[in-house]
Amino acid sequence: MPSPEDLLENLDPEQRAAAEALRGPVCIVAGAGTGKTRAITHRIAYGVATGLYVPTEVLALTFTTRAAGEMRGRLAQLGAPHVQARTFHSAALRQARYFWPQVYGTELPEVVGSKFGLVAEAASREGIRRPDNAVIRDLAAEVEWAKVSNVRGADYPDVARRRGREVADLDPGRVAAVMAAYEDVKRERGRIDFEDILLITAAILADDERIAAQVRRQYRWFVVDEYQDVNPLQSTLLDLWLGGRDDVCVVGDPRQTIYTFAGASPQILADFAQRYPDAERVSLVRNYRSTPQVVAVANAVFDGVRGEAHGRPLQAQAAPAEPVRYLGYSDEPSEASAVADEVVRLHRSGVPYREMAVLFRINAQSEAFEEALGERDVPVTLRGVEGYFQRAEVRQAVTLLRGAARAGEDGADATVDVDAPDHGRLGHEVRAVLASMGHTETAPSGPGATRDRWESLHALVTMADDLAESQPEAGLTELLADLDRRAQSAHAPTAEGVTLATLHAAKGLEWDAVFCVGAHEGMMPITHADTPQAVAEERRLFYVGVTRARRHLTISWARARKPGGRQGRKPTRFLDPLLPPDHPARGGSAGPRPKKRSNVELESLDADARAVFERLREWRSTTAADAKVPAYVVFTDATLLALAELRPADAHGLVGIPGIGQTKRERYGEAVLEVIAQQG
Repeated sequence: MPSPEDLLENLDPEQRAAAEALRGPVCIVAGAGTGKTRAITHRIAYGVATGLYVPTEVLALTFTTRAAGEMRGRLAQLGAPHVQARTFHSAALRQARYFWPQVYGTELPEVVGSKFGLVAEAASREGIRRPDNAVIRDLAAEVEWAKVSNVRGADYPDVARRRGREVADLDPGRVAAVMAAYEDVKRERGRIDFEDILLITAAILADDERIAAQVRRQYRWFVVDEYQDVNPLQSTLLDLWLGGRDDVCVVGDPRQTIYTFAGASPQILADFAQRYPDAERVSLVRNYRSTPQVVAVANAVFDGVRGEAHGRPLQAQAAPAEPVRYLGYSDEPSEASAVADEVVRLHRSGVPYREMAVLFRINAQSEAFEEALGERDVPVTLRGVEGYFQRAEVRQAVTLLRGAARAGEDGADATVDVDAPDHGRLGHEVRAVLASMGHTETAPSGPGATRDRWESLHALVTMADDLAESQPEAGLTELLADLDRRAQSAHAPTAEGVTLATLHAAKGLEWDAVFCVGAHEGMMPITHADTPQAVAEERRLFYVGVTRARRHLTISWARARKPGGRQGRKPTRFLDPLLPPDHPARGGSAGPRPKKRSNVELESLDADARAVFERLREWRSTTAADAKVPAYVVFTDATLLALAELRPADAHGLVGIPGIGQTKRERYGEAVLEVIAQQG
């Protein structure tokens, strides 16, 4: 077992101060990558080694079973294997199961695995007929929010209106009625839900002083990790466990509060300081994860909005490396293609695929990157996002589109207002089919599953519009062929692949190389972030994404959605401290693209190379027309320019050229080599 001195030996000054602060209220503000888990596990182990802590009297609380398991493992290595490290729900469930029979004389009711079915029945009882699954998911999420926020059903309508809470197009009063019906359904079934675990434990402790005293004798020392994510119900339970004592250590980072929709608040650490004005406060600021270049970006995200609530700037400890790249592309396909090319380049330089991640704001953004990486035979793994063509709403929509194509139906006139914008025949057909699923042109106003579903379906609408623009005569058959091609390009997920993840799902993780994509106004911050508080949360979300990177960080955006579109998008305002107004990335230049040329570089090619480029363009146009796909799907201009410059003589020479993975080499390689070999 390590000695107390051994446990402190390799800690930095701030971590050591945290480890030595064993008594009384302690607040550790731990910036991203500063070794907070190391600090708190050494603090607990040091308390055990000095004899102050009895291991079984320590309760360390986390928010995920993974974090709890990691903490138990580290404590065992540090000589404190008997410390309880649990999630709030795990600790509460253990107590509820033990004490419920003593109070009520029966076993604790069964915990439902999912609210979905019970919420659906409650919605039906309140006259919401055949609600969409996304609406049910949003109702279930709102039930959870109300319960963890200590909002009673009778108070919900006023609270919801005051805080701007929205569930699809349902009136808050109707949502409150569904909540009441849900509780009725649950009681009739003899079930409890995940939030009830906390409520029941809190009620038992509040109502039975004998049981409360027993629990307080069991646990004397408390540590709460990720304290910025604590919701009001968890805070109430923690107070009941403490019972007026103050031997609690909380650890968190207000800059990583990204779950306010679930009841968390960035003020939680500030409130702790107000409640315990004499609390010892330690700030961990030495970042061991990221290069100085990445850390500088992370600090700049909060330039101009500094304050106690934002913590202190990070101090980089890692060795310098390459600069952070800020790249603006002409359109989304170009952005996806460039990111995929850079992934291939980094992999060839020695970065494993599993050490790279592409992070985006919403699920619907994944499709372009799934396709671009799949075309280059790059394996992927999905985290916090389902593969685009595997999503239930997308599968259902494609099935309906196939049915409409087989029936030769053109239902646009029956479902689309004659005064609606002219989307062309294909656009109207697709909109008519999706209208049968409840899809509209107008996006839901708030976040949640309903919004995610709308984004996924609307991506199909935009794909149809793009195809119709490039092929005016295209119909549903051609669209389905294009969708099949896209689906086949994406690879099945693999644990060894490049991670595709939403920014929310990336929290707590890190990679050698991170691509923060879609970083333009309207996506970051997202368009429905229409209050200062919502924009502040988007800023924190961007910060989380940036701080996931160890050595390589690329932040990119597209100035238009599709090729040829109006170049009106601007990079996110969160880059304002980093990109001066005259920075090339703000203007017309796409910025440097590794191993690529931009269109303006055509004139720098010699006459022979320019002739090859023109022949390749003619070939691409014919090939795209025959395949009934947009020209850029075959090859982008950047790929044609690279081919014209390098003029490979055999299949081996095609390897390494941007935009040409194994699939495209097999599909187009022979034809491309023939075009290059032709005499001008």
